[in-house]
Amino acid sequence: MTDFSKLLVADRGQKARPVHLVDKETFEDWAKSRPAEDRVLLKAHGFDGKKGFSFVLLPRGDDFEVVSAVADAKSLSPWCLAKLGESLPEGTYKLAAGEPRESALGWLLAQHRFETYRKPDDEERGSRVLMTGEPAKIDGTVRLAEATVLVRELVNTPAMDLGPAELESAVRIEAERFGGQVRVTSGDDLSTGYPLIAAVGAAAAKERAPRLIEVEWGNPEHPRVAIVGKGVCFDSGGLDIKPASGMRLMKKDMGGAAHALALASLIARERLPVRLHLLIPAVENSVSGTAIRPGDIVKSRQGLQVEIDNTDAEGRLILADALAKAAETEPQLIIDFATLTGAARVALGPDLPALFASDDGLAEELVSSGSAVADSVWRMPLWDAYDEMLKSDIADLANASGTPMAGAVVAAMFLKRFVPKDTPWAHFDTYAWRDAAKPGRPKGGDALGLRASFAAITARYQSS
Repeated sequence: MTDFSKLLVADRGQKARPVHLVDKETFEDWAKSRPAEDRVLLKAHGFDGKKGFSFVLLPRGDDFEVVSAVADAKSLSPWCLAKLGESLPEGTYKLAAGEPRESALGWLLAQHRFETYRKPDDEERGSRVLMTGEPAKIDGTVRLAEATVLVRELVNTPAMDLGPAELESAVRIEAERFGGQVRVTSGDDLSTGYPLIAAVGAAAAKERAPRLIEVEWGNPEHPRVAIVGKGVCFDSGGLDIKPASGMRLMKKDMGGAAHALALASLIARERLPVRLHLLIPAVENSVSGTAIRPGDIVKSRQGLQVEIDNTDAEGRLILADALAKAAETEPQLIIDFATLTGAARVALGPDLPALFASDDGLAEELVSSGSAVADSVWRMPLWDAYDEMLKSDIADLANASGTPMAGAVVAAMFLKRFVPKDTPWAHFDTYAWRDAAKPGRPKGGDALGLRASFAAITARYQSS
């Protein structure tokens, strides 16, 4: 992983190239204060703070300064420095006015590359170092960058190299970093204790057997917080098999687990006063003679009998057993992440995770925190009337509806059955993927809803 701590350093008067940030409102006044040769160069480039080049290098003897156009020079987004972070020549830089604040995150992430499967470049890529006069924020920004990259790299890794066993290894590595205790349930114990998880993973090869991965961290006297993540390492759809186009990106179906692990790591490394319980049901939804069949009925850990209407609605099944386990320890809060439905993407597109919450106050915290850290989420309804779409003729409920309507809502309503009514619970139906690159956000796996949830949990418990 990129050593982000070397890319964001405290300002102690070191030599650095100035970076001037302007927008369409401030450019003219700023340009008037510049030397004539700067104005000529900017005019030649068509740079006026709103169109033309995104940044221009201004010669200063044998060195240079930088001027960059941003949307709002006063309120810097996390991504306004990302283009500079990935494009400027190597060296040390400093904002000419103000502090990078949240924009330092984009500066860091812009310099990360997922190159595990690429031939190494002959030329080593130089670093772009940013100085800040707020050294207290460095560690937190670095941790956010590391957590984001953890999600991206796990999601980007092909399923042949990231099955349930490898996901377990990733959890163990991260838990060792923050001092968590790991417990794994598999084999007969899984079949007995977590039958839905076992059923979904039953068709996988022996070396890709299903399991429930748990991590506990923190003082047992502190409020319990459970984080749950869907860990379907590859989703063929099972016997309700997906078409080739639908299967192409299914290495990312463990994106919920990646988010949950990254959030747990942030909570623990920030030393928040909580008793953390991380739960990741890890499976491969495969096809073989032992695969779960449409029409089968499986008794869940909670006791509800579930009829399998569709084997491609497997994520909600494994989450149901994990949520039931999380609830047994009576947490104050449960948050789950899952790449659960295409319906959420149809409704909200790729950038905006769908948020479902059983508690209005919790929903408001998550939405407002997401807006504050530029990691927006959108609340969707837990519409009780749609509960009837999960009715089964012969079991307590079915795992899918016979209609394509309200798919994300119906999936959330299924999960709601496995969470106690008096426990605040939030469910993120997140894409965990970026279809097109933006500065600091390459095409591929990405964290969507991670910073929003971390900010909300920090605000809720840091002062408690």
